Amino acid sequence: MKQINITLYLAVTLLCVTFFSCTTSNQVELNQLKLWYDEPAEHFEQSLVLGNGKVGASVFGGVQSDKIYLNDATLWAGEPVDPNMNPDAHKSIPKVREALANEDYELADKLIRNVQGKFSESFAPLGTMHMDFNHKDSVSNYYRELNISNATSLTKYEVDGVRFEREYFISHPDQVMVIKLKANKNNALNFKVRFESLLKYDLTGNEDILRADGYAPYHAEPNYRGDMPNAVQFDENRGIRFSSYFKVKETDGEVFINDSILSVKDASEAVLLVSIATSFNGFDKDPVKEGKDNKAIAENQILKAEKKSFEEVRKSHITNHQTYFNRVELNLGAEDLTNIPTDERIKRYTAGAVDTDLEALYFQYGRYLLMAGSRTEGVPMNLQGIWNPYMRPPWSSNYTVNINVETNYWLAENTNLSEFHQPMLSWIKNVSKTGEVTAKTFLGVNGWTACHNSDIWAISNPVGDFGQGHPCWAAWFMGGAWLSTHLWEHYTFTQDQEYLKQVYPTIKGAAQFCLEWLVEGKNGNLMTSPGTSPENRFYTPDGYVASTLYGSTADLAMIRELFELTIKACNRLECDKDFKESLKTAHSRLQPYKVGSKGHLQEWFHDWEDVDKEHRHQTHLYGLFPGNHITTNDTVLANACRKTLEMRGPKGMGWSFGWRICLWSRLYDGENAHKVLQSLLRFVEPTGPHPDYSGGGGTYANLFSAAPPLQIDGNFSGAAGIAEMLLQSTEDEIRVIPAIPEAWSTGSFKGMCARGGFEIDASWKDKKLVELKVRSKVGKHCKLHFGDRIIDFDTKEGSEYSINSDFEVREL
Repeated sequence: MKQINITLYLAVTLLCVTFFSCTTSNQVELNQLKLWYDEPAEHFEQSLVLGNGKVGASVFGGVQSDKIYLNDATLWAGEPVDPNMNPDAHKSIPKVREALANEDYELADKLIRNVQGKFSESFAPLGTMHMDFNHKDSVSNYYRELNISNATSLTKYEVDGVRFEREYFISHPDQVMVIKLKANKNNALNFKVRFESLLKYDLTGNEDILRADGYAPYHAEPNYRGDMPNAVQFDENRGIRFSSYFKVKETDGEVFINDSILSVKDASEAVLLVSIATSFNGFDKDPVKEGKDNKAIAENQILKAEKKSFEEVRKSHITNHQTYFNRVELNLGAEDLTNIPTDERIKRYTAGAVDTDLEALYFQYGRYLLMAGSRTEGVPMNLQGIWNPYMRPPWSSNYTVNINVETNYWLAENTNLSEFHQPMLSWIKNVSKTGEVTAKTFLGVNGWTACHNSDIWAISNPVGDFGQGHPCWAAWFMGGAWLSTHLWEHYTFTQDQEYLKQVYPTIKGAAQFCLEWLVEGKNGNLMTSPGTSPENRFYTPDGYVASTLYGSTADLAMIRELFELTIKACNRLECDKDFKESLKTAHSRLQPYKVGSKGHLQEWFHDWEDVDKEHRHQTHLYGLFPGNHITTNDTVLANACRKTLEMRGPKGMGWSFGWRICLWSRLYDGENAHKVLQSLLRFVEPTGPHPDYSGGGGTYANLFSAAPPLQIDGNFSGAAGIAEMLLQSTEDEIRVIPAIPEAWSTGSFKGMCARGGFEIDASWKDKKLVELKVRSKVGKHCKLHFGDRIIDFDTKEGSEYSINSDFEVREL
């Protein structure tokens, strides 16, 4: 199906746009913040996603029948975990160390399998809502959109001269999904609402409410384990409960429920409310015996929303959304190509067309997804955000701690969405509790850590089903070190001293683990043994393909970063003097970085060859990004990082491309960063749930990141990479447009955040400053770099400053 007269239709639509809560007179036109298409979605990767930070919906915009996948961020397989699942695992660690000391890598790989526990659980699909229309004539003038500036979706089309329209959104203030359906002819709107789910459920209908109540499995095996007996296990007395309720209001038609189907007949308009709740009540609470009353919550939400008019609910939803979304604007001097459907724009871009507005849209779409998916305490976004139709989704749609869950939040602070970092920050505290048991029982030391995979139950053990997992991914123990940097990052942007006091024990616990985990190597330096470099492998001199080693560069990079920030935290809080000194001593003894024979940063202790020279992970570059301890001031290490990126080559996948954008940006190489961004935005056809790296990664029609399959961390790392190209900071200095390509030589941004408690606006032309504005939240000294110019000035708390093209500073 193709659209007719779309240009005329767009013109009419734009005349009807209403702005809510615009923060400035220069607000980017709403049509530039839309994804739009001239035919319905056929695949999940073409659907348009909505969310209120807990409930997610994937809207297909169908004509004969509109399919909407429903999710709840708190609906997972599983139940609270006993972290003491393998109490003798730590007894294998000395044996692994002995094998490594003897350079017996094959034995080390074998023995390390004893240090494994259960697999994580999976994020579950709630169900699918269908709205059946059964139009009898052909369809014309089809149009659907996602407006990320107000978090609404729209579907429009004509059948036999009748114009049908549906608007969808999920309200955070009212905690319901709302769909308004209209026809421009009396009695022309007729539809049926039905629900189905891959979970166990019952449907009932009374008091004009269609109720779906059910429960998730208490266990689901990862999809990569293939077909196996009892892969998904249900028990009516175990597992998270869910409720999904449907009610029609504000209609001039007849409403009735028959055979578990909600019907509307002979109407011209109707408003459908969808209310969703689960019994999840915390990572350590049994969802059956100690769970929330999901039925009462779902009922209460829908009855409260029913009392408000559609316009009231819509207005509060948009106001709430734009309070956060409108903080940041980005203009990259683009030609207006909004008259072209979004999927066609991605294809044109892939073929080499210039579309900097698509790049800016991708950035804002990342911010939109963060807001849509991350508002639930203790429940960060998973590998697919909060959108998933599969019972056994790719990689369990879990929290993959060796890169992915952290990547989801790289853009939270600097793109002015700090509040949406909170689900991740609060979940880290949960993981630290199970992580104390993991550190002691699996690895034999104090403090806490996390390993490769986790889930809503905050598991922290090395996964692998007690020996079935491959060491290249199962034997990774640095999760606590990496996760703790997020706690520090939140502090560096907010400068909230009380917050730092609250999270310091968690940071200290991760540092304590690393301090005790280090061993003295043959050369007298401190290093990890055993360790790995996430998911990569190396050849030993005798040709063995190995995973486990001593002196992993990636391990040491994370430990170095963690020790440095923990020392700073001790200084800020004036606490733990003895512990701080022990960290400083250990830091001074850490195995130094090594530059290999090819000029690259060595990934392994020895200068050995990678099995995959273009591997998607580049964790040994952690100190450059997301860490901060490798900078261009150290030309030797910076050049080694550059060489490593060159050797990794142009191939990659979603999140890996995004990470490389960040890495090239930290080297102030805007052209290479932009080349990788172009690879990230390469069009990929829908692929379904099964991993397929053969064609490379990119972007689906709905702007979701393709590994493939969907891994939403590519959206977030890509948006974070764009942010790094535009603005970089430490607590001591801020760099404006440090890594922009020639394609962005003229542009502007507003509302970006810098470490030290600053908010920055910038505009430039031909890479020359037009104007800067600086808002100081806490009154720290400000040191700005713009090209080769440095602007140094003191600020006052709550004050705003303007810097003109002559670099003159004026308080506003």
